[in-house]
Amino acid sequence: MKTTHVVPNPKGGWDVKTGGSQRAIKHFETKQPAIDFGRGVSQRRQSEFLIHGTNGRIQAKNSHGNDPFPPRG
Repeated sequence: MKTTHVVPNPKGGWDVKTGGSQRAIKHFETKQPAIDFGRGVSQRRQSEFLIHGTNGRIQAKNSHGNDPFPPRG
């Protein structure tokens, strides 16, 4: 499954990365612009979107497509 992550950069700021990748798609000085950009990437890719905290732990998840358990309508 494809994933898109917002993660803290060890040198400061925040990176948007594809799951399993070492290189960032884009770097940001603050977290909110990284989240906004990452959400757009995830929606276009129809991937899982994971937002990490400064400690590296996942704070929030969003699914943008191919949800194995879609809500009942």
